This record gives sequence, structure tokens and C-alpha cells, in this order.
Amino acid sequence: MMTHTKEKTALASIIRDRRAVKKKYNDKPVEAETVLDILEDAKYAPTHKLRQPWRFVFVDGARKEAFAKRVAATYPPERQANREKVLLEPSAFLIVIMDAPEEQKQWDENFGATACMIQNFWLLAWEQGLGAVWKTNSHIYNPEVRDLLGVRSDEKIVGFIHLGYFDNKPPTKNRIPAAEKFTMYK
Repeated sequence: MMTHTKEKTALASIIRDRRAVKKKYNDKPVEAETVLDILEDAKYAPTHKLRQPWRFVFVDGARKEAFAKRVAATYPPERQANREKVLLEPSAFLIVIMDAPEEQKQWDENFGATACMIQNFWLLAWEQGLGAVWKTNSHIYNPEVRDLLGVRSDEKIVGFIHLGYFDNKPPTKNRIPAAEKFTMYK
């Protein structure tokens, strides 16, 4: 098998350097203007027929505690304290919502485009020192959370992006070499 030895571009370095920042955020607030600025570039993800099937709800630090309590309250009583603690960890949230058409092909295209947009957002945030992690906890399927966020019946919550600045980069985790996942069609 061939080995890939060329020098890494800046983009390749950012892709390899990016980490999921799940905890240990510092006190620097995440501003709506920063998130919106990142989204202006992230929206250039591939999107079939330029549908751009996403929209966003931003929860800043001033609203985070009340929001965390409301989302945690949708869990069974014995899990609420833990869920609230987890939801209070990030400095802010970006909730990503996509159009969810009935036709499976369009649904798949929309999800693929939205996932690409989230990856663009994550890389651009990382480049600015803003940590992120894409969470798909069970509350994204809860009707009460959908109502809280104004999600329509023809939409899907794709995830909560937990956001916050950080002082220490999470450690690198090994990836399986691409060659081990690669075959040639015969």
C-alpha cells in the first residue's frame, strides 16, 4: 500500500488538530456575533440544490442556566441533576435544526449537508480557539425540548453544539489508518 508523505497544508493541520472540547471551559464568554461570523463561512458546506436545510438557535451564557434547567427537567427525576450538571458545563449552545422532508433521499441529502456544515463550523471555531463538541443526547428527540426550541413537525434537531473557550487542548486520540479501511473495487 502507498504511504502519504507530502507536507500537510494548513487545512489538513487544522483537521488533524481539532478536538472535541467537552469540559474544562474557561470563563471567556461566547458571543453571538462570533458564532454568527463563524456560521457565515460554515454555511458554504456542500448542499444539494443549495437547499441549505439548516437553522440555528443560540443560547448564550446569560440564558444557559435557565435553559439547562428546562432541558434537564425533561429527563426522569433520578437523572435530572446529572443532566443539568452536564448542560451547565459549556459556556453556550448552538442548537442545529434541519429540514426533515418525508422523502428519504432528500432527508439523507439534508442530513449530509448539515453534518458537513457542522464540521465546517467546528473547524472554523477551532481555528479561533473556540472549543466545541457535537452532542446528540436523548433530549434532542424529546417533544418538550422540541417545543422549547420551536422545532416544527417537519424539522429535526441534529444536535446541540456545546461551545466554550479553553486553556488546555484535549489530548490526541489515535485514528485507524485509512489504509485499513480502504479497498479497491475488483
